[in-house]
Amino acid sequence: MIISFEKASSKHKEEIFIWLEEPHVKEFWDNSQEYKDDILNFMTGRKDPSHDCNSLYTYWVGFASSESGCDMPYCLIMTLQEKEGYDMPVLKKDHISSTGTTYSIDYMIGDKNYFGNGLGAKTLEVFIGFFREQYDQSADTFFIDRDVTNPRAKHVYEKAGFQYVGGFCYGRRWGFCWSKNSFFSETVAFYAQDHPRNNC
Repeated sequence: MIISFEKASSKHKEEIFIWLEEPHVKEFWDNSQEYKDDILNFMTGRKDPSHDCNSLYTYWVGFASSESGCDMPYCLIMTLQEKEGYDMPVLKKDHISSTGTTYSIDYMIGDKNYFGNGLGAKTLEVFIGFFREQYDQSADTFFIDRDVTNPRAKHVYEKAGFQYVGGFCYGRRWGFCWSKNSFFSETVAFYAQDHPRNNC
């Protein structure tokens, strides 16, 4: 199966908004109207100000080639470039790249028909390669996090080469951080695990 990516645009709107209403997505993703508005804003070229992280998120749609040769959308990935001076947990600040650029990733398989096909880790691996080749060749560090109630994500992240870095409490959010660094041809990674908000 061949996996490819492109930036989310208005042609993906219906599919993405269907995914956002899926129970398996609503369990872990922000499904607020502000979040949906930010996706729409991105699709139209960010013509309006956004409350969400100062309009810094980039949204990507992943496609898997079918047996008939058609590329079928199945996942959504959002990236955010992390920079010195941004408001972030100390743990992330301690692991931000000093040699290139650092990005946080959030990721979901929206189409549940693609569950159980081994696409979880493969999607992340292919996306990072695509991202570094087509979007930012200086990207050498990637952060990702998971919800404590989503044990499958930990396995997926580690299989994709992400390495556990440590825990953090940030605002009302508790987490563990994993990262993937790409120095030369080596890759290492960080991921974060959310904990119930009342533990902070």
